[in-house]
Amino acid sequence: MKAITKGIAVAVCLFLCLPLTSVAEEDSEENKLKMRLALYEKTEGLSQIPWYYFAAIDQYEHNIHKETASSSGLIGITFPKEMWNGNANPIEKDQQHTGIIEIFNGIGDDGDGDKIADRTNDEDILYTMANMILKEGKTKQDIKIALWKYYHRELTVHSIMNMAKVFQKYQTLDLEANVFPVPTTSNYSYRNTWGDPRGFGGRRIHEGTDIFANYGVPVRSTTYGVIEMKGWNRFGGWRIGIRDTHNIYHYYAHLNGFEDNLKVGQVVKPGDTVGYVGASGYGPKGTSGKFPPHLHYGMYKDNGEKEWSFDPYPYLRKWEKVSRSK
Repeated sequence: MKAITKGIAVAVCLFLCLPLTSVAEEDSEENKLKMRLALYEKTEGLSQIPWYYFAAIDQYEHNIHKETASSSGLIGITFPKEMWNGNANPIEKDQQHTGIIEIFNGIGDDGDGDKIADRTNDEDILYTMANMILKEGKTKQDIKIALWKYYHRELTVHSIMNMAKVFQKYQTLDLEANVFPVPTTSNYSYRNTWGDPRGFGGRRIHEGTDIFANYGVPVRSTTYGVIEMKGWNRFGGWRIGIRDTHNIYHYYAHLNGFEDNLKVGQVVKPGDTVGYVGASGYGPKGTSGKFPPHLHYGMYKDNGEKEWSFDPYPYLRKWEKVSRSK
């Protein structure tokens, strides 16, 4: 009898504990986002630079670094040690008195009031970034100039400024939702065609997945992001490009047309209609009908140095499943 009672107790424990683990993980991620936002807002209070710029810079750096300097793991911004301490500084420690760093023209600064500039401390990292920006000023243009001087890369500056627009509009860091690019209630089909050979315009590989559907089926943004490009291309026909907050560029091609009043620089969310399925491309502007109507969907990752295509098929399968469940 005791053995049966013990077995029931174990079974009940397992039943109750399994879902709690999942809830705890979700709660942990939610708490991380809350703590990050609190850090950004504190830095805004100290610098008068809106929090969403720090959120965008930090998100960008989370995207490009495999390992970050932050001891908590909350902040992604990672200053090179020689920049933080000063090039000629013989002391290589991450934690140094601000007076020593100043002697060697380092940029590391104290954000929590302990007179120590700690390269691994979240408040010191954000405060240092704020002071770097403030050397140029507080306006949008000042921030762009400061970012250019730090990163020396136009695409990086453009991406960060666009991320800031997304965070500003939705006033949250929780922007992880995705949807399938065409309504799952429509008639469509697709398979994994990434890497297949293509002949038009010279020998090349297929950098995306083709989703075949009828003319005029709505094409939707799969993600939160900003419209970075819109127009005609002889390969893709009428096409649109959206960059999300993970440095990923989403490419929609062969459209029949665009949603009304859609413009470059516009912030979009998952599910927003951006265009319609067509068969445009493979020729001069206006060419259409050289192949069956379909959406070409591509994804490109930017790591801060270069951008490359990767297979969107696994993501499409995942988003399709999620979209069908709603």
